[in-house]
Amino acid sequence: MPGRNRNNRKKYGFYFDYSLLFVLVFVAGFGLTMIYSTSSYTAQLEQGDPEFYFKRQLIFTIIGFVIMILESKFFDYHYLKKLTILIYIAGLLSMLLLKTPLGLTRNGATRWIKLPGIGQFQPAEIVKIGTIALTALLIVKAGENIKSFKTIIVICIITGIIPAGIVYVFSSNLSSALIVVLISIVMTFVAYPSYKIYVALTGVAAVAFGFFYTWIKKMAASGNLTGKFRLNRILVWLNPEKYIDDKGYQTVQALYAIGSGGLFGKGLGKSLQKLGYIPESQNDMIFSVICEELGLFGAFCLIALFVVMLWRINHIAQNAPDLFGTMLATGVFAHIAIQVILNIAVVTNTIPNTGVSLPFISYGGSSAVLLFAELGIVFNISSQIKLER
Repeated sequence: MPGRNRNNRKKYGFYFDYSLLFVLVFVAGFGLTMIYSTSSYTAQLEQGDPEFYFKRQLIFTIIGFVIMILESKFFDYHYLKKLTILIYIAGLLSMLLLKTPLGLTRNGATRWIKLPGIGQFQPAEIVKIGTIALTALLIVKAGENIKSFKTIIVICIITGIIPAGIVYVFSSNLSSALIVVLISIVMTFVAYPSYKIYVALTGVAAVAFGFFYTWIKKMAASGNLTGKFRLNRILVWLNPEKYIDDKGYQTVQALYAIGSGGLFGKGLGKSLQKLGYIPESQNDMIFSVICEELGLFGAFCLIALFVVMLWRINHIAQNAPDLFGTMLATGVFAHIAIQVILNIAVVTNTIPNTGVSLPFISYGGSSAVLLFAELGIVFNISSQIKLER
């Protein structure tokens, strides 16, 4: 046996995706730079320290990076099969804590839990990881039954619809609920051998959206949507200038920032919209300040970096040692891609405002740490890809 292991070490090398690591470090560093740029003014006014948000995010980034390195080196992703149910249940139970005194309310939304001595975090982020892990496990357990669309429906209900419903009911966080469902759908789409049903369902959804859009415009014109919170967001989306004094203020200011940036921007740190015009500009709307300071060129460069990151994750998924590794990497791919697309779509008013953070760029400790943890799993998967010398 020892001789066979030595022969295997001679025959095979093991893969590590340095391209993904380089892009991740660059994106995280860029995110820290933009958080300082966007938050220094409000941090000075509110906290008396222009580096307040930057320092906190730097700490979260370092913690996340350390966790990622430890996972990639010392944690075998196969152990997740034993921990998946625990993570899934822990995520759902943590959502229930939002209705206890531990729940923390900000800007009218209760989406954080504050634990004495530990700090605060968003339990919805744990639910996302639980969804990725459980979907991957159920797909592996399904075996040949994955060819049945009924099996796909059952998996989507267990890993997507049920946790999304709990997230929405206990936190009113529609964006996180939507992300959970979409992660489950993307992962089952990759696992299911036929795409025709998904194409048909997409067509049905497109037609339904067309009818819904037409109905909303008619209802808006008649004034029958006043007072309906969720539908009012759609009114703001259709005509943000009309609601600039209320719900449309943030969207309009973000669009001003994007438009004033031009091709190459005003220069790093020279944004005007971050000076109190865009509320908490270091959070969900940070992409608009990037457009203002670095222009469309800077925005496209950032998008290109995300594309490269997703390409490398997809490469690892395609070459993973087993199906479980493939599906885990696919889940991380889906999570990052969905949040990037939704955030940019919200900032540019392509879709109604749903409050989605931009991965590794927006301010947020629990989101950053858990995203690094997800990528730690991806790096661990890549480290077990054998390369014949």
